[in-house]
Amino acid sequence: MSGELRAAGGIALPRRSVLAGGVVAAAGLATPAFAASLPSKRPAPADRRFTSPAVERELVRVAGRIGDDKLRWMFGNCYPNTLDTTVTQVGTVDGKPDSFVITGDIPCLWLRDSSAQVKPYLHLARKAPELRRLIGGLIARQARCILIDPYANAFMEDPTARSNLEWSQKDETEMKPGVAERKWEIDSLCYPMRLAHGYWRATGDAAPFDATWAEAARASIRTFREQQRKDGPGPYSFRRSAPQPTETLLWGHGHPTRPVGLIHSGFRPSDDACLYPFLIPSNLFAVTALRELAVVANEARHDAALAAAATALAAEVEAALKAYGTMRLRDGSEVWAYEVDGFGNAIFMDDANVPSLSGLGYLGCVDSADPLWRRTQAACWSAANPWFFRGRAGEGIGGPHVGAGQIWPMSLTIRALSATDDATIRAALRSLRDTDGGTGFIHESFDQDDPAKFTRAWFAWANGLFAELILHLAATRPALLKAPL
Repeated sequence: MSGELRAAGGIALPRRSVLAGGVVAAAGLATPAFAASLPSKRPAPADRRFTSPAVERELVRVAGRIGDDKLRWMFGNCYPNTLDTTVTQVGTVDGKPDSFVITGDIPCLWLRDSSAQVKPYLHLARKAPELRRLIGGLIARQARCILIDPYANAFMEDPTARSNLEWSQKDETEMKPGVAERKWEIDSLCYPMRLAHGYWRATGDAAPFDATWAEAARASIRTFREQQRKDGPGPYSFRRSAPQPTETLLWGHGHPTRPVGLIHSGFRPSDDACLYPFLIPSNLFAVTALRELAVVANEARHDAALAAAATALAAEVEAALKAYGTMRLRDGSEVWAYEVDGFGNAIFMDDANVPSLSGLGYLGCVDSADPLWRRTQAACWSAANPWFFRGRAGEGIGGPHVGAGQIWPMSLTIRALSATDDATIRAALRSLRDTDGGTGFIHESFDQDDPAKFTRAWFAWANGLFAELILHLAATRPALLKAPL
């Protein structure tokens, strides 16, 4: 996220009221068996933002399958963290559910983060009305946010309020009420499509996919079309006065490109400016997300026109990716590029934030066995990637957002979620366990030589992604999770 780095230290949670779901009685659910020296870091029950009995039961079930004491403790802290600390609104708008989910230490809703934060609860939603209310309300809120401004990445809880983010208040762009930050990122529109598809597949509940949702979906497709920039730069521009060049776009539109059918992105999922505006991982994600949108449009709404519009754009971008999305490294091997400009220029790197090149298998954008992606993933986890770091505390991918020598635990989680061998998964789990700085939570980044030096003590996306990994291993590799690390 944008703004100053958050200092290392423990998470201090203010008193919070329970907005929905009620408090689970202590006698109603068992407490996971943590080591006596590792007390829970969750807020007291009365201070939790939102409580789901289904999540509490799942926490107990999965915790019982984790053999490592500290890993089990971290899962107990991280899995409910989004519900415990970031759900600031569960109500109704025009009689329909409405939910607001902040990113953690920044009190705004990121379309990307909020979608990812609730993903670990989707598999429970069919039988959990409190989760359907929460996630259905978030889908509705995201749709209304997109209709405020499809170019924005972050939004205020009050849709009539001006941004309260100090760093975005003087941006040279068309800031509208309700918008917290207006950095154009392809993935900001992909993630709500992914959430809608995941919710539909998990629940079969068509209620969130009303006319407002369909209008937002059409606005998303229209925005992607505008940012193919076939007839000029389009309506979006952005400039910011900041010491870091990654905070602004050259002349408001970014570096020159040749229109080839790919979608331009002003910024990366890290909220850092693109060097070349054709961000390949995000274009690959757009292809997948658009096809998922088409499934929801067809099955939940019986809206053939919306589905056809999404499918047609996906096919066009896919063809452009095949023609312009790859490059060759110095050793001659062909890989997916990170960014290209359509003129033949390309850069290879990877950033820990997802979508990333190394996260394409996790996102389902490529076949995990595809040789092109396997070569790309291996190069990302090597000296070929300028943002790959190895130090005394571990190794992993970082990014320009927090600078050199800073490893993002998110990259370790994605590596484990994408791995096919136990050794790689165990190594990632050990590193995640041992680089929490003693806090019991997952951070934005940690110093490659000293995990006690970290950024963002309260980062719900990273906590949720770690919990998703544990859930995945409990379902697919229970023996690995139970065995000592």
